[in-house]
Amino acid sequence: MFNIRHYLLHVVVATILVMLGTAPGSQSYAQTIPGAGAPSVLPTGGGAALMDASDAVILLLDHQSGLFQTVKDIDVADLRRNTIMLARLAALLKIPVITTASEPKGPNGPLMPEIHQFAPHAVYVPRKGEVNAWDNEDFVKTVRATGKKTLIMAGVWTSVCVMFPALDAHAAGFKVYAVIDASGDPSEMASRTTVARFVQAGVIPTSTNAVLSELHRTWNRPEAAELAKLYALVAPNYAAVIESYQTAQEAAKQTTGSAAK
Repeated sequence: MFNIRHYLLHVVVATILVMLGTAPGSQSYAQTIPGAGAPSVLPTGGGAALMDASDAVILLLDHQSGLFQTVKDIDVADLRRNTIMLARLAALLKIPVITTASEPKGPNGPLMPEIHQFAPHAVYVPRKGEVNAWDNEDFVKTVRATGKKTLIMAGVWTSVCVMFPALDAHAAGFKVYAVIDASGDPSEMASRTTVARFVQAGVIPTSTNAVLSELHRTWNRPEAAELAKLYALVAPNYAAVIESYQTAQEAAKQTTGSAAK
């Protein structure tokens, strides 16, 4: 049976070993960190079926204040937190971000400001009334200009603002992931039927935690400490694990210092 406490403890220990430079095989594996100029598929075959950070672009679609008020399938605070995590992850790993909004000066409201706050490199593409972002020529040109073929999409509503461009992008030859818990719908039924349609069409439904883990890949990388903070963002209890470790380390240092005197 999966034990979340054991998993989190393992993650913390692995992080500390990496930071101390004592992780098993740390020198050899450091040369094959995905996203650090090395192939994303390792000699073992690891990564062959996972996201490739070097080929990814994150598309955040219509995360708008007015639309948030209609979301019923996920707590809006969780939705915003997960979207912020994607923005922070993109900034940390230097993954392109493209945003767009549907009628931001109308009832749908403005785009949530945290996206561009935490991902200042994000490119905003205005639309001219199109419901489907893939109907907008500028949006599609901006996506193609990245040269990336893996699209990680999230938005509000899942059944419209994510599904329409996701299906069209998949039909155009892109590998498309839909981040369900960074998206929202007016009902659970709408969300469930959309996920079913994604699966039927070949779009891959996923979660923020899965995206973070797939793009992260190894604790043996210079961003390990910052990545740990992102896990604490999507799994708040993980922050308690980090805090307890840090407290124990401080206590150990004080004990060692006293003994040395």
